[in-house]
Amino acid sequence: MNIQPLLDALDLQEDAARALAGDLRAQIDDLQTRLREAETHLDHLAITRKILTALADRLPTVAPDLPDHPDYPRILTAFNHTTGPLRAKDACQALGHELQPKNVEGTRAKLKRLVKPGILTEADTGNFTRKR
Repeated sequence: MNIQPLLDALDLQEDAARALAGDLRAQIDDLQTRLREAETHLDHLAITRKILTALADRLPTVAPDLPDHPDYPRILTAFNHTTGPLRAKDACQALGHELQPKNVEGTRAKLKRLVKPGILTEADTGNFTRKR
């Protein structure tokens, strides 16, 4: 019995298996390199997040854009000088306006306008507080 054809077929299979193993090793090397790069990038992002978080307390707060009316800065000053919520009547009084219904309602409308951009919050109906 001539086993040479079997050995030749075995050689072909060994060569193919070696080539496949070589290709897979190359892919593994490439994937390991890409994994190291991704992990380094993640480390850099984590460091950046840590630094930004630490610096956030040092950054000056940007004053929100207030509507163009002299009462708005005065309203915020009134909220800065109180510890609890203010009602429209309280804010109207702090502004020095007479406590007439038209003035109270006008002040309430201004307070509601400050809720939309997130400057104030309305905890429950009619009670406004400064957003912290």
